[in-house]
Amino acid sequence: MIILNGGSSAGKSGIVRCLQSVLPDPWLTFGCDSFVDALPARMRSSQDGIVLGADGEVTVGAQFRELEAAWTEGIVTMARAGARVIVDEVFLGGAQSQQRWLRALGGLDALWVGVRCDSAVASGREIARGDRVPGMAASQADLVHQGVAYDLEVDTTRTESLACARAIAARVR
Repeated sequence: MIILNGGSSAGKSGIVRCLQSVLPDPWLTFGCDSFVDALPARMRSSQDGIVLGADGEVTVGAQFRELEAAWTEGIVTMARAGARVIVDEVFLGGAQSQQRWLRALGGLDALWVGVRCDSAVASGREIARGDRVPGMAASQADLVHQGVAYDLEVDTTRTESLACARAIAARVR
């Protein structure tokens, strides 16, 4: 498994697409955005689900955490069954989020990659995307990395996704 962690609009999804192109074997990708999209509509704006604040703050409730745990276990099960998996994550809880993944992995090997981006650049990308709450990129830029241990870090502020993907792929081989 390859687990990428970075704030909103840091460039993780672009790196994932490039990784799928440069890695010789097929890799499946799962991201926190696809998990949120899979939630029932009523959970995308409720205290038990996920709430996106006007300032970009993200809060999640108990039902969200239960479903997230099942989603994580499902991804790990696919990896244990032999699938190569890339995870595109946002560790809102920093080190605690990484610990949840470590428990689920139960010793399964993973390459931990931090995806950094200057908050001003990520904020510009956020505006250009138009599908994010303004302020989310700035609030997450440093928060998601607090206390997280990485095997490799890349910075998309001035480095293209393909170059970042090649650096990650070199660590996989």
